[in-house]
Amino acid sequence: MRRTAAAVLCAALLTGCAGGAGERPGAADGRAQDPPPAVGDTRGLPPVVDHVPTREPVVFLTYDDGAERDPRFIGLVRERRLPVSMFLTDSVVGPGYGHFARLRAVGASLQNHTLDHPALRGLPYAGQRAEICGQQHKLRSRFGVTPRLFRPPYGTYDTTTLRAAADCGITAVVLWRASLGADGELRYTRGARGLRAGDIVSVPSGETGSPTLTERTGRLLREIGERGLRVGRLEDHLERASARRAVGN
Repeated sequence: MRRTAAAVLCAALLTGCAGGAGERPGAADGRAQDPPPAVGDTRGLPPVVDHVPTREPVVFLTYDDGAERDPRFIGLVRERRLPVSMFLTDSVVGPGYGHFARLRAVGASLQNHTLDHPALRGLPYAGQRAEICGQQHKLRSRFGVTPRLFRPPYGTYDTTTLRAAADCGITAVVLWRASLGADGELRYTRGARGLRAGDIVSVPSGETGSPTLTERTGRLLREIGERGLRVGRLEDHLERASARRAVGN
């Protein structure tokens, strides 16, 4: 029932749903790219989203990999009560899981970004399943949580990715409509420029010498506020959207 509702949600509700054919890997997670058209039979598979339709003035902040562990970021999340989503890669986080335990304690959610960060599209099912389910196991054993959301490295995936994700307990594959560039400017994968309610925003790890994660997030929060928006919890809004569609059908 859950997978059926998710499939209907992808086909009929979420404007960000797309299949994997024709996607172009970026240089790093969060690089803007156009979502491709849906391919293959995706019935019973998790929806792929970059935007959540909502009447609430919210956007969703997501962070990839876990390479950047700015200790001040924990304070920012706590003070602003930011419901951010952290998509973690085991080989990147390394010994830094304690940092993310502290982030989780102040309200961040921890989600799946594979074990080793490969480009999944085109890989056999067994390899894709090992990457996704393996990170599910890592996060469950370390934190006692089972992620429901998954972000494929570089935003590339195929129907095999969706099937493996579903078999690992994932209910939505999360891309982004906007990403924060190294220059502090937002770049958009599709549609009009400018943040709008329901947008999923990717904040990639910064390079050495660039503004810190806390500084970049602070600037982004100012832009969000100037547009009359606030940060929402992605998981909650995806669940509500799925429930509305399930009831409606």
